[in-house]
Amino acid sequence: MSPTKLAVALCALALPLSALAQTTPLTPVNGAPVKEPVIKVDPLVQKTTLLTTAPQHIVLKPIQFVEYDLPNGLHVILHENHTAPVIATYVLYHVGSKNERADRTGFAHFFEHLMFEGSDNIPRAKIDKYISGAGGNLNASTSFDQTDYFFNVPSNELKLALWIESERMMHSKIDEVGVETQRKVVKEEKRMRYDNQPYGSLFEELAQLVFAGTPYAWVPIGSVQYIDQATIDEFRDFYKTNYLPNNATLAIAGDFNLEATKKLVADYFGPIPKGPEIKRPAVKLTDPTAPVKHDVVKANTPLNATMHAWHAVPETDPDAYALQLLGDILSTGRSSRLYKRLVEKEQAALNVEAFPFLLENAGMLGVFATGQQGVTLDQLDTLIDEEVEKVKSGGVTEEEYRKALNQEEAEFASGFGTMATRARNLARYHTFYGDTNLINTELDRYFAVKREDLQRVAQKYLGKDNVFILRYPAAGAPPTK
Repeated sequence: MSPTKLAVALCALALPLSALAQTTPLTPVNGAPVKEPVIKVDPLVQKTTLLTTAPQHIVLKPIQFVEYDLPNGLHVILHENHTAPVIATYVLYHVGSKNERADRTGFAHFFEHLMFEGSDNIPRAKIDKYISGAGGNLNASTSFDQTDYFFNVPSNELKLALWIESERMMHSKIDEVGVETQRKVVKEEKRMRYDNQPYGSLFEELAQLVFAGTPYAWVPIGSVQYIDQATIDEFRDFYKTNYLPNNATLAIAGDFNLEATKKLVADYFGPIPKGPEIKRPAVKLTDPTAPVKHDVVKANTPLNATMHAWHAVPETDPDAYALQLLGDILSTGRSSRLYKRLVEKEQAALNVEAFPFLLENAGMLGVFATGQQGVTLDQLDTLIDEEVEKVKSGGVTEEEYRKALNQEEAEFASGFGTMATRARNLARYHTFYGDTNLINTELDRYFAVKREDLQRVAQKYLGKDNVFILRYPAAGAPPTK
């Protein structure tokens, strides 16, 4: 399940449930005959639906792939595709901010930067120059649950990409010069993107509020003070503990020869030793019994803004799909519930966004609104409450339901586009859902959601007594209640 645009913007994250029963589509695939009616049974959501009466979706050409494990535990996924002379490599390490100690936050994000410093065999600050000099591009990202690195290169430069990634996994340079350089980089990023931006601390404050007492209570950027306090040995221990072949997935998509690439992968990554088993943190959320409210007073807040959030489910939970569709109905597009009410009808908000933010071990659903000049926080809160209660009491219309499905269908189809997107999705489906083939079948799960499921999840998760309300009063505004 893809993260929402707002979540990506707020967290600077980069980011898709387990096995689905085989189904027969209503349109022929590879010339296969079609029999009607077809009964579809999905064990995950435990429902049976006649496809002749349920919404139907496009049937895309399946993405073919080969996957296997090296003896050291590295999971490899290869998608051979000769439509263009390009190759995308994607390495996903199953380590994010939730794997940090509470007194050493920001380590995973720090390593996103540090692992561009070089290695025992790559001179300092040369990785980007090697890739750009070969006509490619590169990037990396960190989230609560993962850190990833990706290259897009011409097809004749696959060896270069694999060499660099294997060097990062085995020989990353972690010395005083690199650490001190990246300390400065991370501090500047925190200052520019978070501390000095209006509402820049929003997700940091929200995580502390909603995920209190869990490893999700801090955001990937972490705390500058802990990065300053950490010793070189602490950084080296974090690297040796987490950046291991048995904690990584390598996905390669594009213009390559399958057997030749298998040999390259074995040559470059096979010699890397397997590490110890990774200890995964436990996450347990407890719903509040009364609304939890918190105001954040900042001198650079231009307009009143409010965030309502509720505990939701992990991304692999069956209700994740209904929650995603509910978020679309509440706020995606000018015809959405919240936009029509808050922005157009009442003219109380400049913008409004609802988003499910679903992680590996927890989740939330949030609604964020920025008020117009002169609109109070209480007015914004009341309008949001009213629209949420309407969904809970009256459900959604057939038109809203079909529109939300169409939106997810369009987003899903876009995931079949670039080789980079395919590599990323293949790796994530394997790591977090245990089913790489979900890249071909996940859309079925959206279309298995019934219209009444949207009202059910609204009633189940969006309670009036278990809401978290985070408010940003405009600078100079009178104190709120």
